[in-house]
Amino acid sequence: MNLILLGAPGAGKGTQGALLAERLGIPKIATGDMLREALRAGTPLGTEAKRYMDAGELVPDQVILGMVRERLAEPDAAGGAIFDGFPRNVEQAKSLDDMLGGMGRGIDAVVYLDVDDETIVRRMSGRRTDPETGVVYHVEHNPPPAEVAGRVVQRDDDREETVRHRLEVYRRSTAPLVEHYRTVGVPVHTVDGDRAIEEVQREVLALLDGRPT
Repeated sequence: MNLILLGAPGAGKGTQGALLAERLGIPKIATGDMLREALRAGTPLGTEAKRYMDAGELVPDQVILGMVRERLAEPDAAGGAIFDGFPRNVEQAKSLDDMLGGMGRGIDAVVYLDVDDETIVRRMSGRRTDPETGVVYHVEHNPPPAEVAGRVVQRDDDREETVRHRLEVYRRSTAPLVEHYRTVGVPVHTVDGDRAIEEVQREVLALLDGRPT
């Protein structure tokens, strides 16, 4: 199964993708993670990506697609993959469709995690990170223990104004993917992401299995 997880930043794609990957026995492909690994390993594509990043430019789609192609060629992806955070726009989606078609594969389903903006702002702006360990806490749901509370910080991309800007970018470029996949005939399942992680996971699995929810 080749599955795409869609949703705004902070909607829970990473969490649900990791659970689905374990449950379905297929890898989760998050292009951000792949990019960091390629940079660390110094692969040819990673080296090419670094050129753009060092110049303060966006990494071109063809470089990202090259990384995705290499990842899909690995043995653990023979049965499919879960795409988290990619594609980001309709053009990337069309390129991914073409690439998968050339491999005799296609997107089987899209899961759209629907969470309202104010909930996402609360989720993300409440995050606090321990710079020494990288552990992420939340001021409401998982406050840092007393021994680290004095050193946790709010990352720049978790600040409210940054989160709201990211939501605007998402609505312009990524949200139209829902209609794109509906138009090309890929099943799109909309799931209320503003619930407990386990509840969301149960509904996603039921939808993928074709069971009533």
